[in-house]
Amino acid sequence: MQKILIVKVSSLGDVVHTMPVIADIRQQHPTAQIDWLVEESFADLVRLVAGVSCVIPFSLRRWRKRLWSPATWSEIGQLRRRLASEAYDLVIDCQGLIKTAWAARWARAGGAWISGLGNRTEGSSYEWPARFFYDQRVSIEPRTHVIERSRQLVAAALGDPVPLATEVDFGLDLHAAAAAFIETGFKLPSPYVVLVHATSRADKQWPQERWIELGQLLLRAGISLVLPWGQAAERAVSAKISGWLNARMASVSSTKAAAYVPPALTLPAVTGLLAGAAATIGVDTGLVHIAAALRRPTIELYNFDTAWRTGGYWAPDIVNLGGAQQPAGMGDVRRSLVDFGLL
Repeated sequence: MQKILIVKVSSLGDVVHTMPVIADIRQQHPTAQIDWLVEESFADLVRLVAGVSCVIPFSLRRWRKRLWSPATWSEIGQLRRRLASEAYDLVIDCQGLIKTAWAARWARAGGAWISGLGNRTEGSSYEWPARFFYDQRVSIEPRTHVIERSRQLVAAALGDPVPLATEVDFGLDLHAAAAAFIETGFKLPSPYVVLVHATSRADKQWPQERWIELGQLLLRAGISLVLPWGQAAERAVSAKISGWLNARMASVSSTKAAAYVPPALTLPAVTGLLAGAAATIGVDTGLVHIAAALRRPTIELYNFDTAWRTGGYWAPDIVNLGGAQQPAGMGDVRRSLVDFGLL
């Protein structure tokens, strides 16, 4: 039995896009033990992936905030000793950063062979010194989708055939996700559509007036809305949009559909929310990529020509709209909703 460690620590969308490598490994090596090193804030999401034996939290974001604390260095030491003691046969760094290559190297004390990216692909955050930490460096064609980049790397590291791009399995446990959402006690009418306006980058946002226009369109069709959030500022925007929509619709329509702002949700719970939605519409961000991974009807809104690199391609109801020259407009979204049978 091979013992394999996957290293992909962040960000949320990148973690989601790495999930298919687990199913790839299981198909070729059904008895392998597969562990995953990931940022602690994403650990519960990775635990939903079928085939992951152990999720090992990596707390670099928290450690950076208190770098000089003895407790921080104690945690780092514990992680280094744990990775060395696991005696992995193979460690695959799917991220290609100095921090991830360094963490992968910690496992080498247990005799692990380390494989990683040998070059940068277009749009990636690859750091070239990372290659010197690896025993095997795998070169990837520069213009490669992020999912296929990791799949090709893992296949090369294991000496397996490159998996077919038409066969993509994220392995997310829908039952566990649904249970996590039910545990929140947040009840929603059906059908509902999730609107994901929040993103860490302002240049990826869609104008608020378009969210309001889209919200009115869906509410008039009798479809309720859910506007999830992750931080206080995002919650304020969700509350502003939903408040305006509910007040407006109450004055002009008798529809019972409404816009809802959920409580703070864990990643498993928000996965359950997305799995139950009639559709998810949102900007290029992690939650939208989770919806696409679930193969639910998903509209991804792009302000850059990057859909070829991060957009969904594995299901017919995943639609990528917009680009640098022409951001997605309401007409595009409306046509997709008609195709979904929601309008």
